[in-house]
Amino acid sequence: MTVSSLADRVDALLPQTQCTKCGYDGCRPYAEAMAAGEAPINRCPPGGAEGIAALAALLGQAVLPLDPTCDPVPDALHVAVIDEVHCIGCTLCIQACPVDAIVGANKLMHTVIPDLCTGCELCVAPCPVDCIAMVPAGREWTLEDAAAARTRHHARRRRLESLYDEPAGPTARTLANKAPLATLPETESDKKKLIADVLAKARARRQVT
Repeated sequence: MTVSSLADRVDALLPQTQCTKCGYDGCRPYAEAMAAGEAPINRCPPGGAEGIAALAALLGQAVLPLDPTCDPVPDALHVAVIDEVHCIGCTLCIQACPVDAIVGANKLMHTVIPDLCTGCELCVAPCPVDCIAMVPAGREWTLEDAAAARTRHHARRRRLESLYDEPAGPTARTLANKAPLATLPETESDKKKLIADVLAKARARRQVT
């Protein structure tokens, strides 16, 4: 088996939250490092003990406890929520989101699409006004969620790499690496309509809860 094909099998076992808590720029780079024997199997907090056991079985290694140097994650899935009152429309959270789960535009209110959020927390630190909180999602992270997140993450990386001559990972946080409006249509009227619709749904959910 080649390292590339083994990396595919390892990557399939990772949760695809793209949280970088393993120390790599996403799930795929971590999978490639494990397949090459360059990284231990116990550096994925979202995967937890079950994920480590699956990786150990695939790679023929002993099961290890989660590396305590990795940032922990909540026991249940959490998603990001933006406080619309305090959002200044800086787009930094859009740039940070590895799966295009945030919609908005410069100097306009942003909002998170909860069904797309992986709970990676990468949008929290860049926010200059601390208006992003992580809240319980009220559901489990599924294999279908992981597959969809992988697809969105790879699409985002391809988009950024085609637009800018620099890496698209979380370590590349320059203004030149700003993503275009994530998940938004081409026409200005359609963009505004989508943002308005998402914000209306977000407000409705919060009124219910």
